[in-house]
Parts: sequence; C-alpha cells; structure tokens
Amino acid sequence: MPFVHLRTHTEYSVVDGTLRVPDAAAAARADGQGALAITDLNNLFGAIKFYKACRGAGVKPLIGADVWMEPLAEAGGADRNPSRLLLLVQDTQGYLNLCELLARGWTRNAQRAQAWMKWAWLAELGGGLIALSGADAGAVGAALLAGDEARAEAVALRLAELFPGRFYLELQRAGLPTHEAHVRASVPLAARLALPVVATHPVQFLEPDDFEAHEARVCVAEGELLSNPKRIKRFTREQYLKTQAQMEALFADVPSALANTLAIARRCNLKLVLGKPQLPDFPTPDGQPIEAYFREASHAGLERRLAALYPDPAARDRE
Repeated sequence: MPFVHLRTHTEYSVVDGTLRVPDAAAAARADGQGALAITDLNNLFGAIKFYKACRGAGVKPLIGADVWMEPLAEAGGADRNPSRLLLLVQDTQGYLNLCELLARGWTRNAQRAQAWMKWAWLAELGGGLIALSGADAGAVGAALLAGDEARAEAVALRLAELFPGRFYLELQRAGLPTHEAHVRASVPLAARLALPVVATHPVQFLEPDDFEAHEARVCVAEGELLSNPKRIKRFTREQYLKTQAQMEALFADVPSALANTLAIARRCNLKLVLGKPQLPDFPTPDGQPIEAYFREASHAGLERRLAALYPDPAARDRE
C-alpha cells in the first residue's frame, strides 16, 4: 500500500463533487487501497454512508472535511481571501471537535454562502484532528506563491503550534498551473522548519471521462455557462480517483510525501457506533445518572402540563 487518498470530495460536496460514495469504496478496494478518506467541503453529510460503505468493502474509512479559513488579520491588504485547510479525524474527540467547528462556521461566520472557520477556534477545538495545509489554496501556499516566504513561515509555524505533531505541508500535482511552483517552494520550507510533507490528490470524480459532467455541475453551482470561453476553470481532467501506482509515479521524487499518507492513515482510528440509539452526554444536577434525571424531569413536566390543562385539582384527579 504505497499511497492513501486523503483528500476526496464526493457527491456531498454539492458545489464541486460528483464522486458517488459506493463507487469510491469499490474503486479503492479494486486497487488494493487499504484506506480512503472522505473530506467534503465544509460538511460531514456523507460521513456515515462513507463509513459503512468502506467497512463493507474492507477499506479503512478516514473521516475529515475540507474547510475554509477566514483571512488572516496579519496578512493586511496582501490577502483578504479565505484559505483552505484539510482536517482529518483521529478519534472520537476529534470527530466531536470537527462537528463543533463546522456548526460554528455555519451558524456564526457564514460568508459568501460558505462557512468560514475562525483561527481562534482551532486553538480550542484542534484536539484529535490532523491538519493538512491546503496545498496552493491554503494560507501557507498562498504566501509562498506570492513570494512572501516570511509570512509562509509564520503561518506554517502557527499551524504547527495549533496542531503539535499533527500538521503536514500538503503537496499536489493535479495539473493546475500553480501546483508545481507550490511543490518547489514547499519542500525547502518543510526542510527549514522541520515539518513533514504529505502528497494528496484533489479527487472530485471517479474517472477521467467524468470531467465534463463534473464541470457541468460546477457551472450549475456557480451560475455559469459551460460554453463560456472566459469562465474561470478551477479543475482539471486529472482530478479523478487515481491508483496507487499513478500516485507513486507522480511523487517518486518526494517519497516521504507518499509514506506520510500511510502514517496519517494509521493515526486516524475513529470508531462509530451505528444502529444503536444514543443519548447526548447531557450534564445533570449533582452528577445524577442521566436515566434517573430524565425520568424525574419527565414526571415533573407531566405534572406541570396536567396543572395547566386541569387547574381544578379535583378534576385533575378524576382524569
């Protein structure tokens, strides 16, 4: 198993993904991939379906999300655009933290029809999560491509502090013009800062022939015309679910980036309990068992309801 896909947008990335979850699990199994990640854009809608499909196919499911980070204040006028960060769940606490991050983003900081994460939230809710830099679309990558190495170093060190031992500089070669320039700048940065690198492939669809259908979906989401020659094209035909051999050939010159995909897959060990009703971990007075507290609260609520419906105690007793 030379490579694990850690960045996969499925049909649940409604603005830019067409990969169906069962097809992804089946393709991973057919290629002998021992693990596969789902990292839809700003949501976990497909996580349970993906978890079940992968386990059924004998593939280890990795759960995560591709999130938007709000612009860094220290960037000043240099970059007021949001950046991307990939978050992968290691354990139950990480899953709960990622759920909370996404909930906060959508309810407290929705911008441009997307949830933006605040950097301060990462300090509070980064536990149990592995962070990948977002490649050329991340804050580190944007600074490198702008030629601002000082800012790139500062942001990388900040993320390394927020995710101690759990932050990786992400490298991609999916055919976009910025990818190779970003790789050439990121590898020396990683060496200077003693940070690990990891290879990812931004998967949006299953096969190369699915590219046109994918572009049509993107146009629908963006209100664009497929035939518009001036349309900004953010994706390439290469963004299909490549085999391990193809990814190994792409990053033969950076073997550690391939090896770290396996290392990350080994570190992610979320186990979900499915098919069993589960009550939330609700705080109770004086540490009272939750079943006893719910029984007591239910009886008290019933008494209040009966008193409201039947103000006369005698009539209430008759009923």
